[in-house]
Amino acid sequence: MQSDYPETFEREMGCTVDEWLGWLPAAIGDHPWVRDGDAVRVNLGAGTLTLEWRPLPPRQIALIRLPRLWVRFAFAGVDADMRRRFMRRFDLYMQRGGG
Repeated sequence: MQSDYPETFEREMGCTVDEWLGWLPAAIGDHPWVRDGDAVRVNLGAGTLTLEWRPLPPRQIALIRLPRLWVRFAFAGVDADMRRRFMRRFDLYMQRGGG
């Protein structure tokens, strides 16, 4: 997790659109949100977060093919503390690991 989250940034996620959509409600939590195609608008107090995504070609390593998803995070009217609190929860819910 980061200590600071800018108002706008992009990430590459290692998942399919269906996986992303399955994880998204829990990652957003109790904040009201609405989906519009390949985007979601989340109400965060007086501000908003707009998430936009699109699938990327899979990453191939030898015989392994890993899904990739480009995601853009755009906060508007959300202070640094609220961005940090929201993203800490969001990142914990989106975190995947193996073992």
